[in-house]
Amino acid sequence: MHHRRCAQTVLLCDICETAPLQSYCEVCGVSLCVNCVGKHLSDLSKKHNVVPFLQRESTPNYRYPKCPKHAEKHCELHCDTCNIPVCSTCVSSDKHKGHKLSDILEKLSSKTQKLQNDLDELETRIHPRYEEMASDIQTKKAELEMKYGKLITAAEQEGEILHREITTIVNQRKSAIQEMKNKHLFTLNKNTDEITQKISELKQIISDLKSILKSKNIALTSTYKSRNSEFRTLPPKVRVTLPSFTPQKINTDQLCKMLGSLSPLSIDTEHGDTMNSAEAVSSPPVKPLLDEPRLTATIDTGYEKLYSVSCLRNEEVWTRGYSKIMKFINLQGKLRTSIKTKSGNQPRDITVTRDGDLVYTDRNTINLVKNKNIRTVITLQGWVPLHICSAASDDLLVTMHSDDYKQYKVVRYSGSTEKQTIQFDYQGRPLFSSDNNYKYISENRNLDICVADRSASAVVVVNRLGKLRFRYTGHPSNTKPSFYPAGITTDSQSHILISDSDHHRIHILDQNGQFLRYIQCDLHAPWGLCVDIRDNLFVAECYTAKVKKIQYL
Repeated sequence: MHHRRCAQTVLLCDICETAPLQSYCEVCGVSLCVNCVGKHLSDLSKKHNVVPFLQRESTPNYRYPKCPKHAEKHCELHCDTCNIPVCSTCVSSDKHKGHKLSDILEKLSSKTQKLQNDLDELETRIHPRYEEMASDIQTKKAELEMKYGKLITAAEQEGEILHREITTIVNQRKSAIQEMKNKHLFTLNKNTDEITQKISELKQIISDLKSILKSKNIALTSTYKSRNSEFRTLPPKVRVTLPSFTPQKINTDQLCKMLGSLSPLSIDTEHGDTMNSAEAVSSPPVKPLLDEPRLTATIDTGYEKLYSVSCLRNEEVWTRGYSKIMKFINLQGKLRTSIKTKSGNQPRDITVTRDGDLVYTDRNTINLVKNKNIRTVITLQGWVPLHICSAASDDLLVTMHSDDYKQYKVVRYSGSTEKQTIQFDYQGRPLFSSDNNYKYISENRNLDICVADRSASAVVVVNRLGKLRFRYTGHPSNTKPSFYPAGITTDSQSHILISDSDHHRIHILDQNGQFLRYIQCDLHAPWGLCVDIRDNLFVAECYTAKVKKIQYL
């Protein structure tokens, strides 16, 4: 360690580096001993301000840097031509002859200002745009599954139409073949009847002739008339040419054209965009709200009470009720499969991942169900997980309370790793109430996080960074605190849908918390909500234990 830096030694003079320092030149930023003060003041090329070391300014001026070529000198000037600091000896040399010089402190001030300007631009303009671009990509990824799902659905529907047409044509062919077969059989049967009749007559004649010959009766013999000539001409033969089926060679290209066309995937990467250029942001097709929402299906789940419903893209839903069993049911009410919780307790909530796997919360654990196998992915200490949703990024958003019920928060998990905690506003106040367990959660298309805080009579919406955007406390016309939200979900239009179980209806808000309208549809105590990729709304009715499918867009 350098002897001037050692903690056990006194601070030494910057010039001689041997004697203890006693003074300080505030202009040059140099520490001086008694002997070196005079030597330092002898440099008359600039003014000096030498003060006792302990009386120096607490925040000294910038120190002139030492010259790398002349160790005893400090660089007080800046050579603008060479863009380097220089001392007086450097300036007097031929190397910098005729070069433009400026005061180094002025140059430093100018450079400092540029640094500050760069910092301001990075913090206030450039970095936020990068964050915005990253957010846009997450939004596009969230839309990807939905949009490609629509393409697959369109292809399947076109295929079903073609299948129906082909089935109709095949049935027509089969009907024509059956008709030909019936005519053929009728003709052969008629011919058979004629021959059978002749055979019967021949047998009778043969029998009669044998009797006459045997009796040797002259009268019968003399009156006999031959009919052989009648039978020598055989009955006509029926000749039928069987129909044949000639299959046509299938033209695959023509068949593909009949199924419609698919435009190619186009991926363009634009280089050199500046902040001022407008990036294209894809938006989902606009779907206006129906004047009268329509109830399209009702499913009886068989629970005593029903709390949650969750789905992804199929005409099937996962349900959670007053039971340790979670049921996977289709729209006809048929049980597809069921899962019993690992602990044997009633699950607190369920969600479906983007891969279609079930996730449920249970006491202090969060569990993933894949191929009917249950795996605990998160175990909490001191906190109890409540309600859960799968985010666009495939993260899990979980509401939870502390063991003593005094604190509530939202936590984002990527796999089993905690990525984000949302608990307080910018003033350090709790965002969520602490006296009720019901806090259903959903992520909006713009990545806002929406929590239905039932005991607070409010929906709390924060942005993806956890900053409070707004609170919704019911329709503005309601003067009494009668809004007690339960379930919550969002759709492709960034609408926020909230179940109002006490008033048997659902509130629809825009992404900024403005009330749009109610959905009623003869609902009774609506609780859990979810929306599939086609924007069909599924509502879990708590006390009837029915799931109702509603079209509202």
